Amino acid sequence: MIYLAHGIGGVRDLPVPTWLFFWGAAIALVASFVLLGALWKRPLLERHEDGRALPRWVQAVLLSRALRILLGLCSAALLVLLFACAAFGSTNPNENLTPTFVYVVFWLGLVPLSIFLGDVWRVLSPWRAIADGAVWLYERLGAEARPLAELPERVGRWPAAGLLFCFAALELTYSDPASPRALALAIALYSYMTWFGMAAFGRATWLERGEAFAVYFGLLARVAPFALRERRIVIRWPFTGLAGWPSIPGTGAFVCVMLGSVGFDGFSRTTLWQNTLANAQGNYVLSDPGKADLIGTGLNLLGLSAAILFVGLAYIGATKAAERTVESSSNLTRQFVYSLVPIALVYAVAHYFSLLVIQGQFVLPLASDPFGYGWSLFGSLGEYRPNLAPISPNGIWYVQVGALVAGHIAGLAIAHDRAVSLFRARDSALRSQYAMLALMVVYTVGGLWLLSQN
Repeated sequence: MIYLAHGIGGVRDLPVPTWLFFWGAAIALVASFVLLGALWKRPLLERHEDGRALPRWVQAVLLSRALRILLGLCSAALLVLLFACAAFGSTNPNENLTPTFVYVVFWLGLVPLSIFLGDVWRVLSPWRAIADGAVWLYERLGAEARPLAELPERVGRWPAAGLLFCFAALELTYSDPASPRALALAIALYSYMTWFGMAAFGRATWLERGEAFAVYFGLLARVAPFALRERRIVIRWPFTGLAGWPSIPGTGAFVCVMLGSVGFDGFSRTTLWQNTLANAQGNYVLSDPGKADLIGTGLNLLGLSAAILFVGLAYIGATKAAERTVESSSNLTRQFVYSLVPIALVYAVAHYFSLLVIQGQFVLPLASDPFGYGWSLFGSLGEYRPNLAPISPNGIWYVQVGALVAGHIAGLAIAHDRAVSLFRARDSALRSQYAMLALMVVYTVGGLWLLSQN
């Protein structure tokens, strides 16, 4: 179950030594870098970012007010149900719908939807739906809904980065993250902060800068072949949404939390970290379990913070080295930040796709008895028995390796596209990417090492 591990199985009996995968991945990145330098001589992603509009009848259906209201009502009702299950249902996370839904269906299941269909969270967010409904009712009563204050530009997406860190801390550092009661409290607190932020600074502003999940799925949706442009749905080449550079401060910090939290999740399950926790907690496990849990949570918080800091410092170091290499006056740290988005995406895919495939099968029986009261709402469908080994451990490893290498190559391509847009001289564009290539190799080999340890 998800409360015990985020991965199923490990690398076993590979036809070649594991270290060859490391070397192969590094060589693939270097070869890709050479090809990019030889063949990619002008910006390509930025040219195709606008895309082509879908047929009008398709847009009329997908952008209809009726569909948006229907989806909003369903998502709001689901939020209420999940909170009720967490607050009043069984305290056993294996019997309660909320833990599996939050950590698997929501957190992992929306990732493929976002990267294939676009920013679906815009219409699926229950917090947005409830806020829209409240504003509609408020205005029907003759009042005017206006933000109470203006969020300073310099604040940017730092609030969203902080809230994403809190969610990662709950999932990865708390001693009982799947506790239904803990999730009920988390849902209540996050809902309060989200609606307060919308009321204080405006719905659009808070969704763009403060609502962690809106920013998270919005960044992943930039990979998708579909996007919303001036109330039109367009189809475009994948990854073109990552062209250009973000003007919103805090985007880099947010992406580092995305990448660093997944990296720590992998490291936290290595023998090295588990031994560290055992040594620190050993004297208190029996005599004072509460203190042992507190020590474990504290160490995990330090580890999570260190992982995010490592990702951020490595990226800043690479971009500052690139600035010195080409003597650029531009802030390349902000210019290349979107190149980290596909890396954060494939880290999530590599670490969690097996969890989504396996644990996701439990949703049907749990939905048949969401509170864990012994109900059978779906009859025989609720008795579905999941297949706990749909993919072999080696099959999982090959998917992980392929995803990591492909994601880092995509990151190189996005950074290279931005470089040839920034620097007219071809040699300057290439030299600015030497440090980025080194960073991608470090991220790739480090990610493969973490996966091979689990």
